[in-house]
Amino acid sequence: MRQIKCCFLLISLFTYQFVSAQADQFHAGKAIPEFGKIAEVEGMEALPANTQFKVSFDVAKPAKAGGVNRSIDSVARFINMHHAVGVKGEDIQLAVVVHGGAVKDMTKAQNNKSAALIVELQKHGVNFYVCGQSAAYYVVKTKDLLPGVNMSLSAMTAHALLQQEGFTVNPF
Repeated sequence: MRQIKCCFLLISLFTYQFVSAQADQFHAGKAIPEFGKIAEVEGMEALPANTQFKVSFDVAKPAKAGGVNRSIDSVARFINMHHAVGVKGEDIQLAVVVHGGAVKDMTKAQNNKSAALIVELQKHGVNFYVCGQSAAYYVVKTKDLLPGVNMSLSAMTAHALLQQEGFTVNPF
């Protein structure tokens, strides 16, 4: 039993050091320094000149208690990554479609750690759409939403309309 505990301790220590070393490779981006840490990518193929993005993100998982929603933080990372390689802000159009338990991350609740991130993303032109069906399920009213967050009939409807406008869906 003692050998098992010792082995578990060594594996845990190695895993912590490995993950910690990986996290050290990430740094704040220049577009949104408070959120969306990025890493440099060596040997990457250059993006074509005049690259433009119209991307919608699908967010269903809520933030962990006391934390920022990681999926919404990925939107900041998308902006920071592309800004770092020369894509202009006006060439990045993003939308976030929120459903499931993540609708609570879109509210004015005092303990909402994602609120500052959402406000910052809105400053960069990101539009947010809450699934009305999920909002009804979680008893979230339009008046409960952060300023500038839109209530949609459903997440399915929001995605369909965004696709008609030329947005692609980010699979992550």
